[in-house]
Amino acid sequence: MTSERMNQAQGADDYTPQAGDVRYRVRRYDLELDYRIATNRLAGTAQIELETLVATDAVEFDLVGLRVASVRVRGRRGARHRHTDRRVRVALGEVVPAGTTLQIRIDYAGAPKPRRSRWGLIGWEELADGVIVAGQPTGAPTWFPCNDRVDDKARYRIALACDENYRVEATGRRVRATTRSGRTTHVFEEDVPTSTYLVTAQIGRYASRAIGETAAGVPVTVAHPPELRARVDADTAVVPRILDTFERAFGPYPMSTCRLVVTADELEIPLEAQGMAVFGANHMDGRGGSERLVAHELAHQWFGNSVGVERWRDIWLNEGFACYAEWIWSEERGGPSAEAMARSHHARLRFLRKDLVLADPGPDDMFDDRVYKRGALALHALRTTIGDDDFFGLLREWSGAHRHGTATTADFEAVAGESLRPWLHETALPPLPTRR
Repeated sequence: MTSERMNQAQGADDYTPQAGDVRYRVRRYDLELDYRIATNRLAGTAQIELETLVATDAVEFDLVGLRVASVRVRGRRGARHRHTDRRVRVALGEVVPAGTTLQIRIDYAGAPKPRRSRWGLIGWEELADGVIVAGQPTGAPTWFPCNDRVDDKARYRIALACDENYRVEATGRRVRATTRSGRTTHVFEEDVPTSTYLVTAQIGRYASRAIGETAAGVPVTVAHPPELRARVDADTAVVPRILDTFERAFGPYPMSTCRLVVTADELEIPLEAQGMAVFGANHMDGRGGSERLVAHELAHQWFGNSVGVERWRDIWLNEGFACYAEWIWSEERGGPSAEAMARSHHARLRFLRKDLVLADPGPDDMFDDRVYKRGALALHALRTTIGDDDFFGLLREWSGAHRHGTATTADFEAVAGESLRPWLHETALPPLPTRR
């Protein structure tokens, strides 16, 4: 079987069948990027360290809307490659065995833009004055060549140069920023294994400051347009308390950074990224109107970012858990209890279509609100069945056992038991159990 046919036959994920290459896994990405805001021009060099999983004479990377200038394999110039509208095929020059470590360099450039997908426009997008990256689920290739598989977590170094009067917030710890001739290069390093869709770069005329820290001393910062400070201050004052609540419920904060970014533009929905949550100006009204969304995005640092899904069909492990975290925060905040929220949403779901299987909703419905709410209801049913002590002990065990890794629905069923099966694998809406 040829390399191309093997990739097509095995596929990485049936929800995103055109993305990713199962012949290798990436250990590290080293990205050198230069971005011109006025002209929307991106020039990049990606140094990719990978390990082959099978014997192969070629590997492929996802890259959309940008042009490859050159490729090097193991430092050798002029490696043969072929770039279609969404894939870069790199010939290795020989068949290399499984377990081989390769260094591949790809130089590329172009005008980055979001890609069209069945989930709308995703990826690198110009704002009125800056940039936002919305990577979920297949937006990463709009700004760097990658193995765009949700289960292929790697480490990152990102050096991004842009105009000196703009601030960059990217994945990882800020290592340094150096300015020369009106250009500032911002360098970030992320040693926590990260899925490609969670890697981000946010650019804007932002002010930044600390607003607290986690129990382990990770600084919590917020970046925003200076004119929004009063609203942002009012709406983020509660963030340290949310994090404290979640650390008690889910275990230690799992990331090396905790940052919130507020754009000057309005956004339809907030965005989660590794160690970061991104909100639009419309999500900061100064009155806490989007507090549940703040809690939701922070919860993703445990569920979705640290404990990632192995396949997109298991998206409820991200969204159902983050939705239930909203209800946990509501209880802590003195609002409606999780029980009251569960009863309310269960009543609403009774009048919606009953054609969704939570453990495999299909790619068109993977972000359907029923996945979020039914996932949260499944967790509440489990909590009601086993009691608070065992439930929160299970969540802490789950987040610890799969920290910085991936998991499946079957993995969760193995620790949660058979009581969840109707919630996960049947279309009918099960009744909520009565609290003991």
